[in-house]
Amino acid sequence: METDTEFDDIRPYNDDEVVSTIENLINDPLFRQAVNLVCPEKEWEKVATVLRSFQNRHDFQHNFVQETVYEIIRQTAASIDCFGFENIEKEQAYTYISNHRDIVLDASLLCIMLIANGYDTTEIAIGDNLLLYPWIEHLVRLNKSFIVKRSVSVRQMLDVSNHLSQYIHYAITEKRESVWIAQREGRAKNSDDRTQESLLKMLAMAGGQDFLSNLKELNITPVSFSYEYDPCDYLKAKEFQQKRDNPEFKKSQADDLLNMQTGISGYKGHIHFQFGQPINPALNRLDANMPKNELATSVAALIDKGIFRNYRLYPGNYIAYDRLWGNNRCIEQYTAQDIQIFDNYLNKQLEKIVLENKDLPFLTEKILEMYAYPVKNQLEI
Repeated sequence: METDTEFDDIRPYNDDEVVSTIENLINDPLFRQAVNLVCPEKEWEKVATVLRSFQNRHDFQHNFVQETVYEIIRQTAASIDCFGFENIEKEQAYTYISNHRDIVLDASLLCIMLIANGYDTTEIAIGDNLLLYPWIEHLVRLNKSFIVKRSVSVRQMLDVSNHLSQYIHYAITEKRESVWIAQREGRAKNSDDRTQESLLKMLAMAGGQDFLSNLKELNITPVSFSYEYDPCDYLKAKEFQQKRDNPEFKKSQADDLLNMQTGISGYKGHIHFQFGQPINPALNRLDANMPKNELATSVAALIDKGIFRNYRLYPGNYIAYDRLWGNNRCIEQYTAQDIQIFDNYLNKQLEKIVLENKDLPFLTEKILEMYAYPVKNQLEI
């Protein structure tokens, strides 16, 4: 058994906790509803029998989770691929920092791509704001997720951040487990993906050395996620108008659940992941005597460039960019048929938005931004 009891409040479940946790899941009617929603063709009793056969996390992930995620892909995506494996070694542990598109699927899709190419899965950072029901926490911790506590007071935040940093360093250096964490808290609603400097400061809290040395210990590697279509784009656009019209607006738990369900069940088109190069060689070229804020800014820029460089851009991205900012700069990247397909998609998504004072030009601009920013950021580097 792993000796990580000091992290019991946030760590993934260990193998000796798998059987009891699965039994808790099976006995939770809300978990049964969720399984029926994702896999309606499967008989519950057969699902329960399969679940009870798992004695460890490896078998649970490599069978139940992998099969479920592939079923989601079959139903909601045109294709999925992953490049850049030449940049990572199977015996090394990495901290994968990526842009964030889908609340639930980003890390799960990454893990099945790792499995398909003979690599171990990663541990996954997940915010406690998404643990809306007990079964969700049980499921994600079985799936090698650790908890990022966000619903704490300002006074508690320093201790919570230090605890999280210590766990991530422990996972990398002691457990030799790779870790995935998004570059920012929550998704970049407009797809202008920028690494939060506060994330880097949290990661550097543990390690017992200086700022740069603590980051180097984590072997940070940028990963780029590219979805042809974002099923939640209309929900994000709606939220933009709600916040514009009411600065006090905040999403409810029901909103979070709808985003999770839509991200899983909605059509994504082509999906592409790409591992960039670890940034330690670039960190070695930075001046460790720079002020910490300047170092954090420099490191964030390195990660962002690694992500931007490896986006896969689709016709819809180029069309959106040209309409907002490009002045036909990218016109050779798409055809008249591509324009028709994208416009049909855009109109369909806009029709889904239900608001009393629906501002169609504003909502259109916001969805276009979501598809245009990856082009803008890649061109600028």
